[in-house]
Amino acid sequence: VQLQASGGGLVQAGGSLRLSCAASGRTFDSYGMGWFRQAPGKEREFVAGISRSGGSTFYADSVKDRFTISRDNAKNTVYLQMNSLKADDMAVYYCAARLYGGSYYWPRSYNYWGQGTLVTVSS
Repeated sequence: VQLQASGGGLVQAGGSLRLSCAASGRTFDSYGMGWFRQAPGKEREFVAGISRSGGSTFYADSVKDRFTISRDNAKNTVYLQMNSLKADDMAVYYCAARLYGGSYYWPRSYNYWGQGTLVTVSS
């Protein structure tokens, strides 16, 4: 599967953005999906994950109650709605797809990665 992330940009602190990740192929609902981010000089970190059906979601503590992950299997797309953005949220955001087991929180559980989209938060 190929993943194309979009929706990043410049936003003021307290503002909102919605990221999208479009997947190629006809088996999108076979993949659990995740969003990760990487800030300059920092390791890639888990942000949010969603099961194949969308029935289960997972969040990092730092984004819980501010970010919402969702998916539309008919459109082969996963979304990340980001509200109340903070300077600490500034990073390149990556979407990823996983076929097999392992924790949604671990980057190693994911088989495919998108190219990333930059989110810049101004204070």
